[in-house]
Amino acid sequence: MEAWTWWLVVAGVVVICELFTGTFYLLMFALGLVSASIASLLISSMQLQMLIAAVVGSAATVALHNSKYGWKRRGDAARDPNVNIDIGQQLRVEEWQEQGNGISVARTKYRGAMWDVELRHAHANAGMFVIEAVEGSRLIVRPM
Repeated sequence: MEAWTWWLVVAGVVVICELFTGTFYLLMFALGLVSASIASLLISSMQLQMLIAAVVGSAATVALHNSKYGWKRRGDAARDPNVNIDIGQQLRVEEWQEQGNGISVARTKYRGAMWDVELRHAHANAGMFVIEAVEGSRLIVRPM
């Protein structure tokens, strides 16, 4: 078989492996292998074909990694509304107790149960608040 055929066979094997992993990174390497297959039609040097496969595959991988489809940084789950449906919800607090260092705490009813509520670095007056984080069984709130 010709060199271009071998490059396409290897690219097909890499695509099949990608189907088992569920990421797009192996597809980027397969693009490099396909580019080496095209290069083998124009260039007879095997070293240059491998270099083209490596450069194109690596460049495609870096481009994918830096795109919005690449690895996501893990955020703080306590503050992520995609993890906890309570974040962004509103609740009413009637009375605060100062704890010092700018922290106030309270107990209030939320979703049919009593919760500990904490307000950090804000003036504590009764009223409506928005949940910005959940730490254990404590709701961290900010004023509306």
